[in-house]
Amino acid sequence: MTEWNLPWHGACRCGRTKLKISAPPLLTMACHCTGCQRMSGSAYSLSAAIPAEGFSVVEGEPVVAGANAEAGHHFCPHCMTWMFTRPKGIDFFVNLRPTMLEDASWFVPFIETYTSEKLPWVATPAVHSFERLPPFDAYEGLVGEFAAR
Repeated sequence: MTEWNLPWHGACRCGRTKLKISAPPLLTMACHCTGCQRMSGSAYSLSAAIPAEGFSVVEGEPVVAGANAEAGHHFCPHCMTWMFTRPKGIDFFVNLRPTMLEDASWFVPFIETYTSEKLPWVATPAVHSFERLPPFDAYEGLVGEFAAR
């Protein structure tokens, strides 16, 4: 995508928690881990890694919930929509669930993770697939390749 048309706005299902995105994603992903399957109620979860300075909650106060508080999964306290993830100790990006945005039609997962746990019938258009997470030293190249698209 060459033009991001920022800022983006989004909200939870009930509309009480609202978001504003003012920086383009670093990377887009689909995660097939069983935790994401169970939290999303689907075959995988989708996320867009947004630079922390380009992400803000403009209305409402999300709560941290889920099986592991350190994972930093944030939900609307009213409708319990899983909106974004801010893992403890990682402060440079936020993993936004892109379907929270008013328009998520641009979203395509660039990488997919935890393919070792994916349901056998699932396929995504992701360019790169990883049995678990990419090696830490691969992220710089993946972010650069995503930005070049």
